[in-house]
Amino acid sequence: MNKISIAAAVLAISAGSAFAGDLPSSKSAPIAPVVTVSPWDFDIGATLTSDYLFRGLTQSNHQPSLWGRAELRYNVNPNWQFYIGTSAESIKFTNNAFPVGSPAVEIDGSGGVRGTFDKFAFDFGAIGYGYPDSPTGTQTILLGPTLTPTTIGLSPRNPTFFELYFKPTYTVNDWLTVGLNEFYTPSYLNTGAYGNYLSGTVKLSGQGDLSAFAVSGEFGRQWLGTVDNVYSGNNPANYTYIGYANGQLPSYNYWNAGVSYTWKFATLDLRYYGTSLSPSQAYILTGIPNASYVAGGSTVYTQTSAYANQRFVATLSFDLTSKDLK
Repeated sequence: MNKISIAAAVLAISAGSAFAGDLPSSKSAPIAPVVTVSPWDFDIGATLTSDYLFRGLTQSNHQPSLWGRAELRYNVNPNWQFYIGTSAESIKFTNNAFPVGSPAVEIDGSGGVRGTFDKFAFDFGAIGYGYPDSPTGTQTILLGPTLTPTTIGLSPRNPTFFELYFKPTYTVNDWLTVGLNEFYTPSYLNTGAYGNYLSGTVKLSGQGDLSAFAVSGEFGRQWLGTVDNVYSGNNPANYTYIGYANGQLPSYNYWNAGVSYTWKFATLDLRYYGTSLSPSQAYILTGIPNASYVAGGSTVYTQTSAYANQRFVATLSFDLTSKDLK
């Protein structure tokens, strides 16, 4: 074989090897495992707050309150989610000078559906507020300034009730989100009076190095109707909740504004709350007087309440979802 033939043979072998490397292997490549994403999700959390306020009215006698909550979620697709949840909050409705008794815990249950469509989202559902150990007994006290003996209690009947709600939000851009809250009940605190709450919300989210901060606020109005006549324990006398003018509950404005800081799954919220209720209107709405004086050797209670006083509240909350635990 001459030199030219040898060179041609070497070139042919080299070219064949290169082309063979470019051809698909006769062996099948391993099949990548299929990753299945569960549609189920959950959220659990706990909160410690310096004052448990419900639309501006304290539920803890202006004292700290501890909460716990859990929610189970089912994601139909990226747009739709069904959920059911429960929570428990420590409460105290009375002060030490007025010991008519108080439930120690509020137990809530909620469920509904959430929808997300680009910048628009909503939450539609129902929530029940339960007070399983709420006392319904009465106590005779002296109400000033006439020193009239008056039979009064925390509530003539258990205040457990429910509300329907609709909460839409719209994300304008990366830093601005606006929303509405609509809550309705046919029997506010089981008094027979309807309740309708409507509010607007705004949230400003920090950007860049300030992304952990947010500023938010809410302004709304609570409309309330006329209570039913109710009975006091074994007393057959028909009467309405003490202090109500012809059974009409006072409607009022409510607002809050504050700043929050989130680090991983913990959020610290510093917020100021207020209402348009006067001390006398707060007493009509709650039936729990806070002010008293001594006359003729007896304690006399005024028809005023501090339960709607404007208040600064600090809240520390923790939230974990299934994604956080992976």
